[in-house]
Amino acid sequence: MGIRFSIISRLLAIICLTNMGLIASAEMPKLVFCAQWLPQAQFAGYYVALNKGFYEEAGIQVEIIHPTVTVNPLEHLLSGRADVASLFLITAINSRFEGKELINIGQLSHQSAIMFVSKKESGIESIEDFDGKRVGVWMSGFQEIPYSLMADNKLSVEWVPILSTVNLFLMGGLDAMTVMWYNEYKQIYLAGIDHEELNTFFMADYDYNIPEDGLYVLEHTLENKSEELKAFLEATLRGWDYAAENKEYAIELVVQLMRDAYIPSSYAHQRWMLDKVLEQQFNQGSAADRLYLSKNDFDKAVQVIERISNKTRPFTYNDFFRRLIERKD
Repeated sequence: MGIRFSIISRLLAIICLTNMGLIASAEMPKLVFCAQWLPQAQFAGYYVALNKGFYEEAGIQVEIIHPTVTVNPLEHLLSGRADVASLFLITAINSRFEGKELINIGQLSHQSAIMFVSKKESGIESIEDFDGKRVGVWMSGFQEIPYSLMADNKLSVEWVPILSTVNLFLMGGLDAMTVMWYNEYKQIYLAGIDHEELNTFFMADYDYNIPEDGLYVLEHTLENKSEELKAFLEATLRGWDYAAENKEYAIELVVQLMRDAYIPSSYAHQRWMLDKVLEQQFNQGSAADRLYLSKNDFDKAVQVIERISNKTRPFTYNDFFRRLIERKD
């Protein structure tokens, strides 16, 4: 009887502890984060933070969602489906010009990864050689800087919108195309074109070193959820740190998520992507430094939008960027 009572007591204790955990989880404030694209190593730090429980340890529940071809992360943010979204700096600046109250709460990328790539057989050896050529360009955040670069050099280019693959470039349908150093450039190489067969033109080498990935919220979200957002940033950085120190675990996690979403995956490609994304982050210094958007980068992005839109900036740097994690000297 004593043994039976003991077993029942233990079972009741386990049930109580489980229910307490569920109640505690239910009481945690929740944030929805929208990644910038489909699952890939570009977002490894967020996946790691969720998988390792860093968000819960910070006192928040986080749901990670992804955009589709028809619904982009900005639309998720503006509709209220997401509390936080990853966007290119140039995309967010452009949205502010259009009157959308986006606020940068953390700039994770600190150098540009956008580039042009051409096959050497195309004869494109310099920026001037782009004149009159067919150039593929990814839409939504990728086109503004290439457009501005060509306009600055007074070059006439036939722009061809690209939605999802590098196939048109591989088949010779384009003379050149915009790619990301950490993504499509490697895809082209893995498709069978050697580095020696390609010419590359990094935007950063032409005074367009405008960083990409930042974290954005709406004004009312910042007002109502500032503590939760601070916890999100701190836990996210923990996720990136863990991914940097445990790359094989992070890559395995990313590849599994890709397979669960029925997305073609390659360990070699995701490994390359993770390495290059971490390089972009300047994985050094304090949390505040790593999340800081410089005034210089802000001004350069604003100048691009002013040139291609003929509009004057209606907001300030302090309107656009808010530092939630203070620097500790």
